Amino acid sequence: MITHLLTRIDLCMHSFSKGQKRIAHYIEEHYDKAAFMTASKLGETVGVSESTVVRFATELGYEGYPKLQKAMQEMIRNKLTSVQRIEVTSTRIGNDNVLDSVLNQDIDKIRRTIEETSHEDFNRAVDEICKAKRIYIFGVRSTAAIASFLAYYFELIFDNVRIVNTTSSASAYEHIFRISENDVMIGISFPRYSSMAVEAMDFARFRGAHAIAITDSMASPLVQSADSILIARSDMASIVDSLVAPLSLINALIVATVLKKKDEVSENFRQLELVWNRNGVYTNHDSESESVPENDDK
Repeated sequence: MITHLLTRIDLCMHSFSKGQKRIAHYIEEHYDKAAFMTASKLGETVGVSESTVVRFATELGYEGYPKLQKAMQEMIRNKLTSVQRIEVTSTRIGNDNVLDSVLNQDIDKIRRTIEETSHEDFNRAVDEICKAKRIYIFGVRSTAAIASFLAYYFELIFDNVRIVNTTSSASAYEHIFRISENDVMIGISFPRYSSMAVEAMDFARFRGAHAIAITDSMASPLVQSADSILIARSDMASIVDSLVAPLSLINALIVATVLKKKDEVSENFRQLELVWNRNGVYTNHDSESESVPENDDK
């Protein structure tokens, strides 16, 4: 089955109507913009009707325009520069209702993550993490923040966590060269994918470790080396990568490990509370115990 969009267009070009050829040429030259247009907007841009755009998608073998749009988006995921991202976002959102638009897009990504993430892979990942001798967490650039978030909580739960957040190949291998079949590697990467994250996952798999990919789709290069695949939908919002759904997935991963190791974790946190209280780590503000000046009516 032919899956690449541009190949489909080339093979069908001779049978297209004049209007469909205009759509095809526009997509070939401007797929980075077309990928985020509605069928109506694409039709308006090239001078054809919305129904012509829908028929065009069907002619290419897609079930409807949303499938064609998804194919265009997958094609550009790893190719948009930061400047192109700004231009695309301007087309998608404009200057009005930015807050509502971005938040609703994030809600949609969480909903899609619920639908697409494998519960079997999630449960397997939790089991492997809980029994691992060492837990390696790899996340660089924009994913470094959520990798650090995961590592922070895992370090409170486990005593065997290693976080790798360097883009230097030599330094990364110095951090993970001891990885073995008794360990787990959690690789986190979203478009634009980190080549070092891919290499780290490949190395972990080569050494026999259980490799867990936290990424955005089955087309991600991290998937090829993963034993457990956790899909969390991500998308661009201007130059910013939306990591709301990935962070929510990581929250679920933390909660699941806590529940699986409930007794041990409870004891850990009892000890931590003593340390935190003794060192004044957190404020102990109690509004009911605040001293209130007495009202002197004399």
